[in-house]
Amino acid sequence: MRKRIILLTIIIIIFGIIIALYWQRRNKVYTTDELNITLRNILEVEFLDKVRVSDFVTLKEGKIKDNYLINTTIVGDKTIDFVMQKKGRDYKTSFNIKVVDSIEPTVWLKNTYYVTVGAEDNFKDKIMCGDNYDDNPVCEIKGEYDLNTSGTYNLEFVATDSSNNTVTKDFTIVVREPVKSDNKNEKTDAREHKVTLFSDIVDKHKNENTQIGIDISKWQGDVDFNALKNAGVEFVIIRVGSAEGIGKDRFVDSKFIQNITRANEAKIPVGIYYYSYADNSKRAVEDAKWILKQIKGYDVELPIVFDWENWANFNKYHISFYHLTKMAEDYLDVFKKAGYEGMLYSSKYYLENIWLDTSYDKWLAHYVDNTTYEGDYSFWQLCDNGRVDGISGDVDIDIRYLD
Repeated sequence: MRKRIILLTIIIIIFGIIIALYWQRRNKVYTTDELNITLRNILEVEFLDKVRVSDFVTLKEGKIKDNYLINTTIVGDKTIDFVMQKKGRDYKTSFNIKVVDSIEPTVWLKNTYYVTVGAEDNFKDKIMCGDNYDDNPVCEIKGEYDLNTSGTYNLEFVATDSSNNTVTKDFTIVVREPVKSDNKNEKTDAREHKVTLFSDIVDKHKNENTQIGIDISKWQGDVDFNALKNAGVEFVIIRVGSAEGIGKDRFVDSKFIQNITRANEAKIPVGIYYYSYADNSKRAVEDAKWILKQIKGYDVELPIVFDWENWANFNKYHISFYHLTKMAEDYLDVFKKAGYEGMLYSSKYYLENIWLDTSYDKWLAHYVDNTTYEGDYSFWQLCDNGRVDGISGDVDIDIRYLD
């Protein structure tokens, strides 16, 4: 009996050693030299570049088991772990790269600002200053000026991000005494308000690959949807609501329920937009969930839109272009998971200069006869002075491009 116990103990010990050696070999991390792996000379990549493990390594034998897309959303040193397969065995290894941001901040300002003596010193707020990566670039005015003393002041605006990328722009402040005017000699602007007829847009842009529609809110008053349909309106994008400001309460557009009910009754396809003041992804996602509750029970077959336009107060948000774009995507992801389409709304300028690449469709705002925007877009808002039967006053006119 004792011999059996000893033999069993020896067997257990041997088996344990075998298991330990197996796990030791399986979990061992090899060096790239041991695996005969050649690394790229420069192991550096730009912020948000799309790169995979294979972009940095060359294998003389074997293959990469999971050639995954590397996360480059955080600037700094990063360890890349991967598994090499050779002759039926897996070998763990790693190497280090550096994610860098070499893009300087973006500054929008006028060449010259004219102000009256005694004006408030809020020029820093008027000048929009932002960065692709840094939520809080250092933005400052260099030079002396006195808004209480008439004169011309030549200044510099300097913006520096956390990667020490710097941009400097010259500008001038002209401080002057109030200009006295003689009302009797003033000429009034009697230019006629121009309008764009919906029928003219149909004649110019309607074909088998397009639909012509409008977007509306409470500002269009009581809308006659049957008249819209008879006029050839093929879709309508309706404002569901907005918020009172940054971090403030949401509200339903006073005409939303009426508009979406009557649009559904008239069988006009509906999309939805929400005028957002969100300052982070958490608030944007909460907004999206709130919208889902408002549209429940209605037919919404066109995209639900992220409409963020508070550019005049951009500096107050302390948000990078990356986090702004991610906020939009997080918002739109909510609708995608709920079975709706999502879309980003913005003007040509901001699509070209602020918003980063996104997989979601875009609704372009560009009030011209022929847009010069070269990016992809599914809808084009081409004017805000449209006229169509069923609405008293101006309305935005839009083109939808079909697949």
